[in-house]
Amino acid sequence: MPDHEEINACGDPKAKPSYLVDKNLESAVKFIVRKFPAVETRNNNVSTPCMKYGPVMQRYYVQYLSGFDAVVLNELVQNLSVCPEDESIIMSSFVNTMTSLSVKQVEDGEVFDFRGMRLDWFRLQAYTSVSKASLGIADHKELGKMMNTIIFHTKMVDSLVEMLVETSDLSIFCFYSRAFEKMFQQCLELPSQSRHSICFPLLCTHFMSCTHELCPEERHHIGDRSLSLCNMFLDEMAKQARNLITDICTEQCTLSDQLLPKHCAKTISQAVNKKSKKATGKKGEPEREKPGVESMRKNRLLVTNLDKLHTALSELCFSINYVPNLAVWEHTFTPREYLTSHLEIRFTKSIVGMTMYNQATQEIAKPSELLTSVRAYMTVLQSIENYVTIDITRVFNNVLLQQTQHLDSHGEPTITSLYTNWYLETLLRQVSNGHIAYFPAMKAFVNLPTENELTFNAEEYSDISEMRSLSELLGPYGMKFLSESLMWHISSQVAELKVLSCHIPFLVSSVEDFKDHIPRETDMKVAMNVYELSSAAGLPCEIDPALVVALSSQKSENISPEEEYKIACLLMVFVAVSLPTLASNVMSQYSPAIEGHCNNIHCLAKAINQIAAALFTIHKGSIEDRLKEFLALASSSLLKIGQETDKMTTRNRESVYLLLDMIVQESPFLTMDLLESCFPYVLLRNAYHAVYKQSISANA
Repeated sequence: MPDHEEINACGDPKAKPSYLVDKNLESAVKFIVRKFPAVETRNNNVSTPCMKYGPVMQRYYVQYLSGFDAVVLNELVQNLSVCPEDESIIMSSFVNTMTSLSVKQVEDGEVFDFRGMRLDWFRLQAYTSVSKASLGIADHKELGKMMNTIIFHTKMVDSLVEMLVETSDLSIFCFYSRAFEKMFQQCLELPSQSRHSICFPLLCTHFMSCTHELCPEERHHIGDRSLSLCNMFLDEMAKQARNLITDICTEQCTLSDQLLPKHCAKTISQAVNKKSKKATGKKGEPEREKPGVESMRKNRLLVTNLDKLHTALSELCFSINYVPNLAVWEHTFTPREYLTSHLEIRFTKSIVGMTMYNQATQEIAKPSELLTSVRAYMTVLQSIENYVTIDITRVFNNVLLQQTQHLDSHGEPTITSLYTNWYLETLLRQVSNGHIAYFPAMKAFVNLPTENELTFNAEEYSDISEMRSLSELLGPYGMKFLSESLMWHISSQVAELKVLSCHIPFLVSSVEDFKDHIPRETDMKVAMNVYELSSAAGLPCEIDPALVVALSSQKSENISPEEEYKIACLLMVFVAVSLPTLASNVMSQYSPAIEGHCNNIHCLAKAINQIAAALFTIHKGSIEDRLKEFLALASSSLLKIGQETDKMTTRNRESVYLLLDMIVQESPFLTMDLLESCFPYVLLRNAYHAVYKQSISANA
């Protein structure tokens, strides 16, 4: 072990001891300091079994004392030429004490106490060390050596713990914290030594042994230093492991990104170009490396960056997993919990960072790509359980559950808030501006050709696969938050975006059966509870409970319920008589290819049915009667434009006629027979024929 001057020189290069002038000696000290963690770890490896198997060592040394030491000491005493009476009595008692020892005493659990024997040896040394002693210890060195050996053997029987502390105590480092910290940093920087970094927190458990009962004022100071150093060492070890894990996750995310479908286009293009170049005899572009090439090696001597990271991580994790906990000055430290805490914080930041949300440009990662990256990240974290005994599932639950809320535990935005804001403020805003339309045939929003092209492709964020990825990322709570936010924006939006997911088929089928068998005479409050349960399960409902709650909050206190009901009825009348004005809009043309209108008016079918159902549920009116009145008014208004002669006013008359059919198809309260009584079906048939014929001629 380095002494005081060597430790001080390690912490401060200027404070070198006088004997370190020779460079060879200086390099020797540096070598000792560099190898110190490994030596101390091995020392701990020896001390722990000695403590665990104390009775085994007692049995060995009891047999040693009685079977060998007593015999040798007796021979040495017999060979003494001069032996005064007092000295003879003491040495005879030594022999008798050792001879009386037996293994049975160990087996019976008898407590040994050789302090009196050791005190007699001190007394004997005093007798034989005076100048006029007839028996001088200096003249009988073999006797002195033998007695010192015997004293050591007795301590190994009755004072094993004290012997281990005496031989392995390194509390001296308490007074050289700067040198201690520097040695720790050097240990972490060397991958071959990082597996021994746990010896530094373990050494902090030694610090309290340098206290003394005569100096009680030092106890708190030394205790605080041992706690702060132990906390710092464990925290730095966890940070280093976290950084290695993050680098591995980055590498794995890059490899996973290479497998995304968007990279197939370039590979296919190169394959097509290669065939065409081969036919014409021209050289094509160099082939792009395919995913998986990084795993092909000619020999095991080739070491990749990922190999180095895994090696360094396994070495450091060995150290973190070395002991389950440390006891330092009546405090318990758990190294694995430090790593768990750092992994939770980094995983949270990484998930939010992988969204790549840019508020200035309103750019954000596609949900499917984020889901791929998150899965790659989670796969790496799951592999950590092979190195350290930690519950990585708890990390996933804590982090991913927080991401389903608007804010995390630290008050920071989550992926739920980021994606909700993006879909509401960016995508749906462009829908309102007429730059994006909903295509029922594709079940997605699609960009419309405009002068100022959008910076994103709406289809890549709103198709079925992206919505499934988004629902898996946000979870049920996140999707509920997104749905509620959409409900608050329903007054300015023309459609509601919903994602259907069925993770518990048996429970969902039970809820669906419950919903389908609600009697018409059921109290509306009870029915709304059933609808709320069904909506939470992702089932379509006749009445949307979230929309009912959103519209209920807009009630005015200054208007009576009767007046509110009249306003709701007048709103439906206003919508019905306003439908003919849509025929004059150029963008109201119906496109069979997308099964919708270019300006999203096909979304009015769902909006009218849902808003009417919600309004008349709130005002306790008959939804079916009010919708019948609406259908009659709308049919009458649309029949009138058939008599118009102005071509500009009726340019898309047939496309608007189709709205009536869509409204009835979307409504659970209206039937085709009722529509036939209000609006001749022959007009609908001719309208479908006209729009399909117009589409074919336009394509030709």
